[in-house]
Amino acid sequence: MAEPLRRRLPLLPLLLLAAGGLRAAERSGGSSSAMEELATEKEAEESHRQDSVSLLTFILLLTLTILTIWLFKHRRVRFLHETGLAMIYGLIVGVILRYGTPSTSGHDKPFSCSQEDRPFTTLLVNVSGKFFEYTLKGEISPGKIHNVEQNDMLRKVTFDPEVFFNILLPPIIFHAGYSLKKRHFFRNLGSILAYAFLGTAVSCFIIGNLMYGVVKLMKLVGQLSDKFYYTDCLLFGAIISATDPVTVLAIFNELHADVDLYALLFGESVLNDAVAIVLSSSIVAYQPTGENTHAFDAAAFFKSVGVFLGIFSGSFMMGAVTGVVTALISKFTKLHCFPLLETALFFLMSWSTFLLAEACGFTGVVAVLFCGITQAHYTYNNLSVESRSRTKQLFEVLHFLAENFIFSYMGLALFTFQKHIFSPVFIIGAFVAIFLGRAAHIYPLSFLLNLGRRHKISWSFQHMMMFSGLRGAMAFALAIRDTATYSHQMMFSTTLLIVFFTVWIVGGGTTPMLSWLNIRVGVDPDQDPPPTNDSFQVLQGDGQDSARRNRTKQESAWLFRLWYSFDHNYLKPILTHSGPPLTTTLPSWCGLIARCLTSPQVYDNQEQLREEDSDFILNDGDLTVTYGDTTITANGSSGPHTATTNLDSRRTKSSSEEALERDLGAADHEVTNRGTRLVFPLEYNA
Repeated sequence: MAEPLRRRLPLLPLLLLAAGGLRAAERSGGSSSAMEELATEKEAEESHRQDSVSLLTFILLLTLTILTIWLFKHRRVRFLHETGLAMIYGLIVGVILRYGTPSTSGHDKPFSCSQEDRPFTTLLVNVSGKFFEYTLKGEISPGKIHNVEQNDMLRKVTFDPEVFFNILLPPIIFHAGYSLKKRHFFRNLGSILAYAFLGTAVSCFIIGNLMYGVVKLMKLVGQLSDKFYYTDCLLFGAIISATDPVTVLAIFNELHADVDLYALLFGESVLNDAVAIVLSSSIVAYQPTGENTHAFDAAAFFKSVGVFLGIFSGSFMMGAVTGVVTALISKFTKLHCFPLLETALFFLMSWSTFLLAEACGFTGVVAVLFCGITQAHYTYNNLSVESRSRTKQLFEVLHFLAENFIFSYMGLALFTFQKHIFSPVFIIGAFVAIFLGRAAHIYPLSFLLNLGRRHKISWSFQHMMMFSGLRGAMAFALAIRDTATYSHQMMFSTTLLIVFFTVWIVGGGTTPMLSWLNIRVGVDPDQDPPPTNDSFQVLQGDGQDSARRNRTKQESAWLFRLWYSFDHNYLKPILTHSGPPLTTTLPSWCGLIARCLTSPQVYDNQEQLREEDSDFILNDGDLTVTYGDTTITANGSSGPHTATTNLDSRRTKSSSEEALERDLGAADHEVTNRGTRLVFPLEYNA
């Protein structure tokens, strides 16, 4: 027993050495792990710092833009709009970031996964026993695999396109609907709908077909290095047909340009964005059957038309319903006693409309636009005075910041975006196609519309609308949303240059163009152009105001006039605290429902609540002028205390017409002012 023990004793030092080695290895492994954790913490801290710097960069850009805007307004400089300034500052910062900051990342290494036939959204990578999660950013062409961005700062300032759609676009579109001035908009409603729907479709197909010819030319001369299909050209036509004359409209507002021209441009741009985005979705949904998935197929075409109608109508209904629900909540609750809660609910319901529509497969832009119009028409009347002011100011500020943020990012994107493809032939062809598409959009439609308009769209208006077809935030957002393929990357780069040119050159030439076309400026928003087709003209004093009301009545859009009676008699009393009591408009057997749905304020107030801009849509009515005890009518007859007489000699009105005039605060009334009103019969031109 002793001998084996002696033989084992020399093993003890070895065991002790081994144990010491293990402990040393554990200490070494522990220190290595600690070093790795420390390095990871440092990387996280550096990433957080870069995130803060990138956001600070945009905030400083907006701050600089605001200060320069103040300087320009103070000096009355109009050759450059605030959006153009934001783009210039973005370009400057983009140059600094691109060429003034060193590369800070050099750890990219390609791995081959030949066993997989599709990319994964999320990838887990095993690195020395530790698993790391990676997310998909997009496809990189083999020729550019070694040109991947190595500058972490430039990566940080490159935003996900969904940020534009889900965060920046909603307040811009909602503000357009919520701040809509209804008088001249609805007076030109038929023309606006024609320009926005038919005109945008015409522009899309003309641009798309012309660009397809340009693509064929590029292929012929050897300047096309990858696939570019006909459907891609149509998609480019839909994207670039989204007009955004924000610069022109801002100058119109400052100079108080002609209100009808402003209404036509503003209305077209508001609805045009909605049509363009639905049209682009329909083109993407175009999927012909068979081997050639880009050939024309009648079934796929009509399916795309159905998709367009379904998406637009569904988005419209979703936006309107959300606005109605908000109006009902604000009417039947006591939220007006708590303005902060009321404003917060209004804000959340409005923004959720966009996200709800996108989640349901519709278009949030259309939904939030019509939600804004519905909120302005119904919910606004139920808000407290404080909440009315808060909501208008809140969305106005959000609209201003979001829009200037997007234009600043456009300047940055020219230098920070890594997938630019600039083709001189494609760019020149795009400018020519846009010009021809806009001309085919404006002039033929204006000719057809003038056949049925009493107040014609003059040649100067048509030239100004042709000139004012700027491209802006919507075209940029649609183009940057998908840049995965060669064709989409070329379309994005071209769209960016088109936006730069139209904002700087066209926007800067707005004031000289107004002067050259002799378009009225310094116009009172409530003033109409001198009547030309009316059967009479009233001079001196308050008679001009009466003539303006009568002119507005005759030129009200017939579509709106058909709808207004139903809205005034039923929807307004149900959804707001204004309008006639439902007990007077519903049948007698609905008395219980009418009393439950009618607000007590309607009974308390003898006069109908009047919207601040509600004298907009009027029906045919009367015009009388009075001198002493004698009333002179439009047909020249006179007599003591003559009853009001209609233009077509009708003495009676329907109850809906009287309610309309009473609600709009413009019911015919006797004009009382010292002095003589002169009435000159004019020849009536049908």
